Amino acid sequence: MFGVSVDSVADNKAFREKFQYPFPLLSDLDRSCSLAFGAVAATTDQYAQRYTFVIGANAIIEQAIATKDPGGQAAALLATL
Repeated sequence: MFGVSVDSVADNKAFREKFQYPFPLLSDLDRSCSLAFGAVAATTDQYAQRYTFVIGANAIIEQAIATKDPGGQAAALLATL
């Protein structure tokens, strides 16, 4: 598991430390990953939408869940598996 953010490496590091984020958090500064997964509509978007993607062993996206409640995301994900 890992997260992807359009924020800088320094900002992601501060976020991980402040919130004790338990997974690696990658910086997508050019927004190429965010564009490919539909989290941003353009490279000029300041913020990305939050999604959780479940990617199967065959590298196919099994589920894409719009994250409306980050605190409840784990429960919502487990309910769908």
